[in-house]
Amino acid sequence: MDAMSRIKVKERKQANWEEPLIYDYHTPGKRGMDFPSLDAEFVQSLEKALASLPGSLKREQPPQLPEVSEIDVIRHYTRLSQMNYGVDSGIYPLGSCTMKHNPKLNEEIASLPEATDIHPYQEQETVQGALRIMYELEHWLEELSGMDAVTLHPSAGAHGEFVGVLIIRAYHAKKGELDQRTEMIVPDSAHGTNPASAAMAGFEVIEIPSGEDGCVDLDALKASLSERTAGLMLTNPNTLGLFEKDIKEIAQMVHEVGGLLYYDGANLNPLLGRIRPGDMGFDVCHFNLHKSFSTPHGGGGPGAGPVGVKKHLEPFLPVPRVKKDGDRYCLDDDYPDSIGKVRGFHASFAIALRAHAYIYRMGLEGLKRSSELAVLNANYLFHHVKNIKGFEVLHAPDRKRWHEFVVSARPMLKETGVSALDISKRLQDFGMHPPTIYFPLIVPEALMIEPTETESKQELDFFIAALKKISEEAYSGKAEMLHHVPHNTSRHLVDEVAAARKPVLSRRMVSDQ
Repeated sequence: MDAMSRIKVKERKQANWEEPLIYDYHTPGKRGMDFPSLDAEFVQSLEKALASLPGSLKREQPPQLPEVSEIDVIRHYTRLSQMNYGVDSGIYPLGSCTMKHNPKLNEEIASLPEATDIHPYQEQETVQGALRIMYELEHWLEELSGMDAVTLHPSAGAHGEFVGVLIIRAYHAKKGELDQRTEMIVPDSAHGTNPASAAMAGFEVIEIPSGEDGCVDLDALKASLSERTAGLMLTNPNTLGLFEKDIKEIAQMVHEVGGLLYYDGANLNPLLGRIRPGDMGFDVCHFNLHKSFSTPHGGGGPGAGPVGVKKHLEPFLPVPRVKKDGDRYCLDDDYPDSIGKVRGFHASFAIALRAHAYIYRMGLEGLKRSSELAVLNANYLFHHVKNIKGFEVLHAPDRKRWHEFVVSARPMLKETGVSALDISKRLQDFGMHPPTIYFPLIVPEALMIEPTETESKQELDFFIAALKKISEEAYSGKAEMLHHVPHNTSRHLVDEVAAARKPVLSRRMVSDQ
C-alpha cells in the first residue's frame, strides 16, 4: 500500500443550528450603544436641512430596525460565521477564481486609520501618502506585466475587461476605423465575462474553437481574422491550465490585420516574476488584485481590476491619473483622448493598499516563488486526481498544467449516475469548498481545480483522499446517498434553481412568504 492510500479523510461538521434573523431578537427598549447628546444648535440645523429635502426623499416612517443589545449582535453574527465557510476554514480550490489566503498583516495595514479615515475630496496635499501608494502600485504592475502604463480605476476583473475593450474601441475610433472594426474574437474556452464585455462595448463576438490540444486552433483563428477584427481576447495560460505555446504567432496574426491583443489577467498567478503578458505581444491587460495580490474575493466583492496598456494605448486610459511632480504627487485629467471616468473617485483603495503591501513584502523573488508553488501544487493534484476512477482528461492529458486543471466526471456519471454536482456537494462534508464545476463548457461534467500556492502537501493529500473516497462510494452502490449530500453542513441539499430565480433578500420578503 502506497503512502497516498493510507491517508484517511475525516468528515468535518459545520456548526449546525437554525440561527434566526437578527429581527427575531428584537425587544423594544434594548440598546447596543449609547449615543452622545446633541446640542440644541446642531439639532436645529439638522431639522432645517431635513425640512429642505424633497418629499420624494423623505420616509413616511423611520426604518424598522431591530432593537437589540450588543451581546445579541455579537452572538448572532458569530453564530452565522460558524455556519459559513471561508478562506480561514480550509482549501478553496475554485478554478479561474483564485482564492489566496490573505496575509493578516495586509488586513491590518488596510485597516489603519491613516487609510480608512481619509476621503477623496480632501486637498491633495493632505493625502500624499495615498497618492504615492497608488503611483507606486501602478508602476510595479507595469513592471510585472511588461506594460507601459496602468490605471487602478476599474472596480473588478469584469470591469477591467470592459475598460480594456473600451480602450481598444477608442484606439480604433481615433484611427477612423471603428465603423470597419466591428468584431472581437473570443475562444470557446474563455471566461464568460469576455464575450459579455465585448458585446457591452458594441462589438460582435466571434467565437473560435479550441483544438484537440486544448489551445487556440490556429486555422480557425486565421479564418476569423479580417479587416473587421478589432481584437482578440485571450488568457494565457488558458482556462484548461495549458500554456498557449503559439502565443507569439497568435499575436503576429492579430497585429498583421490591424487588431489588438487583450490579456485576461484571471490566470496571472503562475506567471508572476517569470513571464510577462507584454512580452508575449499583448497590447492591453487587466489584473485581478483580488485574485493574485492577497485580497480574496467572493460573495460579490471586494474586487479591483487595474488595466495596463502599451504606449500606443496610454492616451486612452481613464482619468484622473496619478502623476509625480518632483516630490509631490497629484491628479491629472488633461488627457483629451481618454475614455473618461469609469467609476467614482480613483480606485478600490483598500484593495490597492493590500496589493501594495503584498508586493512590497514579497519582492520579485517572492512573487516568482509563489508562482512556482502554484504550478507545483496544481500539477501534484493533477497527477493524482486524473488517475482516480471515474475521472478523465479530455485535452492533452500528458501535458503539464500551470496553475489549474480540468477533469471530467463524465465516466462516473455514465457508470454510476453520480454527477460533478454530487461530487462537489459531497466534498463539503469533508470540510472542503468545492472546485468550479461545469466550466469551461467545452468539458462535460467539468471539475476545474486550482489549489493556489498557499496549500500544504498535507491539505492537498486530504483533498485527493476525499475525491478517492467519493469515487469509492459511487462505485460501491452508494450513489443514492451521494444524490442527497451534503449532510454535515448548516444547510443541506439546496434547490439551486429556486435560490437563483426566487432569492429571499430581505426581511420583508421573508414576511411576504
